[in-house]
Amino acid sequence: MTAPQAIVNNTIQGLAFGAGQQFENLTMIPITGGGDGVPGYITLDEALASGDIEITEVSDAGQVSELKVTVKGASPVLLVDGEELVGAKQNRVLNLTILAAARQTTRVPVSCVEAGRWRHSSARFASSPRTQFSEGRAARMQHVTASLSATGSRESDQSEVWSQIAHKSERLRVRSATSAMSDIYDSLDRTIDAYVGAATPVANQVGAVFLINGKPAGMDLFDSPSTWRKLAAKLVRGYALDAIDRRQTTSDTSETPLTPQRHLRDTSGTSETPQRPGVAAGFAQTVQSAEASVFPATGEGEDVRLKGLAVAGAALVAHERVVHMSAFPA
Repeated sequence: MTAPQAIVNNTIQGLAFGAGQQFENLTMIPITGGGDGVPGYITLDEALASGDIEITEVSDAGQVSELKVTVKGASPVLLVDGEELVGAKQNRVLNLTILAAARQTTRVPVSCVEAGRWRHSSARFASSPRTQFSEGRAARMQHVTASLSATGSRESDQSEVWSQIAHKSERLRVRSATSAMSDIYDSLDRTIDAYVGAATPVANQVGAVFLINGKPAGMDLFDSPSTWRKLAAKLVRGYALDAIDRRQTTSDTSETPLTPQRHLRDTSGTSETPQRPGVAAGFAQTVQSAEASVFPATGEGEDVRLKGLAVAGAALVAHERVVHMSAFPA
């Protein structure tokens, strides 16, 4: 049996990068993999649509940092870091990627992204079409890794999660009666959808490195092109929100904002952007050089946490493969 760290390392070594696709100040550099094999699990949205999963508060009283996930079907369910769950007593995001086992109930760690509500709006949670914005995922990932190392728990810094949402709302001039992250996305829905529509999956794409204003903003990678196609739009929305925020607020003269483009274009092979595939490969190498720590996963597999001076990452390894890996500049 191959060690989880070696599986992560071999996966990163085998990455191939496609031609970058740019819209406005967000660039998606595709990561391509092998054939479209059967992943052996279903996604959260598929499970909710089929009734194979139920997500509720842990009790009538509820607990901010945990939810109860019951898989009723015969297939494991993939829950991805940062996916937003809406309803019940308040909206939450998942603290890490989980492969919830078939026909089992699991308590999963989450963070609140709606500070101003603690009352039931529904008995069960539904999913939203987005993940938490990438800056929030990055900070939360670092805190969860620190929590695992210190106490074995998977807790975030809840105050920081709320603070990031509040500051982003202020910068983007969004008002929310319950300080909900979802209201930021809803207020910019049409603009965000333009980014999503521009990020077209390519053949055998299993993930992407995203650049904002020409610099790495994060990487997401799955074990199957079919998984990427199902989850890409959610992830792109998270990166797009940060791109919109940075487009409006960037004043750091160390960054050179890209010339805004109104339509998708291939950024490879041009005099303006020949270095971008190299930026993606360089970021992947930084992820590979990070120190890896392995913990039993919540659900199936092992949770590999990646920590370096310039990067924070995590990978869910199950059945001898990386099911999902994400990494962000630290």
